[in-house]
Parts: sequence; structure tokens; C-alpha cells
Amino acid sequence: MQSVKRYWRTYLLGALLLFVLFVMAGTGFQVKAFAQERYADLQNFSKVLNLIQQYYVEEVDTKKLVYGAIKGMLRELDPHTNFMPPDIFKDFESETSGEFGGLGIEISIQNGVLTIISPIEDAPAWEAGIKAGDKVIGVNGTSTKGMSLVEASQLMRGKKGSKVILRVVRDGEEKPRDIGVVRGNVKIKSVKYTDIGDGFAYVKITSFIENTSKDLDKAIDAHMKKHDGKMSGLLIDMRRNPGGLLDQAVKVSDMFLKEGTIVSTIGRNKAEKEVAVASKKGKYLGFPVVILVNEYTASASEIVSGALQDNKRALIVGQRTFGKGSVQSVIKLGDGSGLKLTVARYYTPSGVSIQAEGIHPDIEIEDVDPEAFSKAVVKSQANREGDIIGHLKGDKEKAAEKLDVKKGAEEGALAWWKDVGNQKDEKLTPRDKLFKSDYQAYQAFSYLKSWNTLKSLTR
Repeated sequence: MQSVKRYWRTYLLGALLLFVLFVMAGTGFQVKAFAQERYADLQNFSKVLNLIQQYYVEEVDTKKLVYGAIKGMLRELDPHTNFMPPDIFKDFESETSGEFGGLGIEISIQNGVLTIISPIEDAPAWEAGIKAGDKVIGVNGTSTKGMSLVEASQLMRGKKGSKVILRVVRDGEEKPRDIGVVRGNVKIKSVKYTDIGDGFAYVKITSFIENTSKDLDKAIDAHMKKHDGKMSGLLIDMRRNPGGLLDQAVKVSDMFLKEGTIVSTIGRNKAEKEVAVASKKGKYLGFPVVILVNEYTASASEIVSGALQDNKRALIVGQRTFGKGSVQSVIKLGDGSGLKLTVARYYTPSGVSIQAEGIHPDIEIEDVDPEAFSKAVVKSQANREGDIIGHLKGDKEKAAEKLDVKKGAEEGALAWWKDVGNQKDEKLTPRDKLFKSDYQAYQAFSYLKSWNTLKSLTR
């Protein structure tokens, strides 16, 4: 009798799916042919489910089977389309509020391998030594091979205070290393401000959460009040920023624009193009902006970079960004579970898709160790005409000398490092503390100081 009930319950499920298809046809969707074509597939699903319920060696949970079927279906799409059971979806909803429990990492699937896009600064994973680019091949002894993002995330979650062991493969190292991370509350401070002197400000945006635009506005406003309403220039550091909320990326971009497109989203129907445009209420228009990015700058941070670059409001320096240019809609389902579904692609104001392409910086700055860079400069001496002492300077070299970059400036930067590196932190200015071990940031600041010269050279 029990098996008969399961039998009819299975076929009722199949009938319900068919009914939904016919309802869609009645609302204007031309799915009749689709329904007929897929009818056999639905029959197969219904038959397999029924056979499992009747003959599988052990009693099975129907909901577990259906959830598993959904997960398997979504694996055929892209890594960012995921199904979240109720417990995981509840955690997901809390993550954009700025405080949640866990490790504090942004992960992705790259070439089939679970990869750290960015550890959130000051979060448990960051403090334990997890780095962007680390490939996680195991969690507490369980291999991550073949796992979806949701499954990996679930495996890494646990009670506050408990420990998880991540086995990671790091570039440049021959053997995997095990890193223990104690789970804790992750409170995100998305905007970190430093006054770097002479009216210049440095702001690091670590992610885009609910209060990012407000916090950035407060930081810039406080800096300008401190300097009699003036700002010499702003360096925005979005390296290792994994992104976040789209509306916050739009609001941040809008703060620096008086007009123009910020970002476009285009889904399956190319005619249904959504465009976010500057509101003409931009508060911060009268000073130079340099944005520093790298290969782990993704999603919302790429939108801001692309918007300010294409509207010629900011100079983008650093390395080509990650290239996460797809749009996900989050749909809460009736049982408390959720579907994160890729529905569109992002396009910069100039019409370029960010997806798998990223933002190309106006000026590339490699991330190098100062000491290693110093040795490289010595080794490269006299390889070309321009390396010979006393050579006749070309036009570009003359222009570059004004920017405090290139050969003379690089040597100056290294001399500065040597001097600052030997001093104790308590004797250093906030700017020196910030830049003493960060070549990219120091060079980005050099471009910010040379803004007017750069503008005259690019006219």
C-alpha cells in the first residue's frame, strides 16, 4: 500500500510539472512545442524517481533526491548559478548585511578547482594566512574535486570557534600546505581611509555591502573638511575586492560622475537592455581619482572601474581584473531554499563585456617585491640604448621624467624603500607606513601626484 502511494505521488509530481508548462503557454509564452519535446525527458525523470522510491535498497528522502536533481541540472550551466537549501540560503541572506559567521573568504571555481578570490581583510581566513589565488583541494580531509560553490561553502561552514583545516596549493610552492582557520564572526569594514598627506587621501574598498557608498561618502567628506574643503587627489584601492551589491557599485560610481552611463546589463533578450545612468548629482568632481586594481578585482569593483575609466573620470592602474561580468538574480523559493541564477552580462559604458575579459588598466603596474625589483633593475642595465648612461633621451622618455615614474623614478622609489624600510613604524608617517611594502600602491600614488602632467600628455 505504501509503495502504491509513492507511485501515485511520483506521477502527480510529473503531472504538476506538465500543468505548469501548459499554464505558461496560456500566459503568452510559446512553449507548446517545447512541452511536447521535453515530455519524454520529464517522463524519464518521473520514472527514475519512482523506481528509486520503490526498489532502492534503502528508504530515501524524496526532497533530498529532488534537491540533488536540481543541483545536477545547474552544474550544466555556469559556476555562479547555484541552488541553496534553506539553511545555506539563510546564511547567504545575512552576508550582505556586513556581519556574519564563517571564514571570511570569496571563492570561485576556476578550471574545475575551488579557488580563493579574496580573503576579507581582518577576517579569520585573512589572519590565518589564506591568500588570494590559493587553490583549496581539501577541507577537513575531504576532497573538493567536483564540488559546486554551494557544496564547498557548506563544507567550510560550522559553529563559531570551531576549526577547519584547508589544504591549499599556492603558486610557487611544490607541496600543498594545511592551514587551520578558526571560524568566527566576520564583520566587514568595507571602506578604510588613510590621510596620506598634502591633501591626498587613500581609500581601500574591500567589498560592496549595504553601507559602502555611505561609508565612502563619509570618509571623503571628513577628509575634505579636514583640509578646508579641498582634496588634492584620491587613490581608491580595489585590489582583491570580490565585488558585492550592484546598487552599491552604481551609487559609488555616481558619486564621481555628472553624466554618462555607468553600466548596462543585457540578458537573453538583447532588446531588453537595462542601463544605469549617472544621476547628475555627483558630489566629487573637482579632483583627480586613481583606481588601483589587480587580478582579484571582480564583479562590482569592475563595474566601478569600467564606469570611471570609460567616462574619463579616473585613471585605472595595476593589473587586468578578474573578469566576473555576469549578473545573478536571487530567487527565494517556497520552502526557504533559494536559486542564484545567472540572467545577464555586464557591459561597460563603451559597450565592452566584462565577462572573462576584465578591465584593462590604463597603466600596468606589476606587483613586485622591492628587493627583487632592485636586483632586476641592476641585471637589466645596458640591455638597450636607453639603459646606457648618458644616452640621448627620446620624446617619450622626456615626458616620463615628469611623471616620477620609469627608470629614474623607479630607482628613486627603491632608494625611498631602502630608507623607509630601515625605520621603525612609530617613526613613519601614515603614508610611509602604507606604502613601505606596497610597490603598486606607491607607484599608483606617483601617478595621482602627476595627474595634471598626465592630462597634458594625453590631450
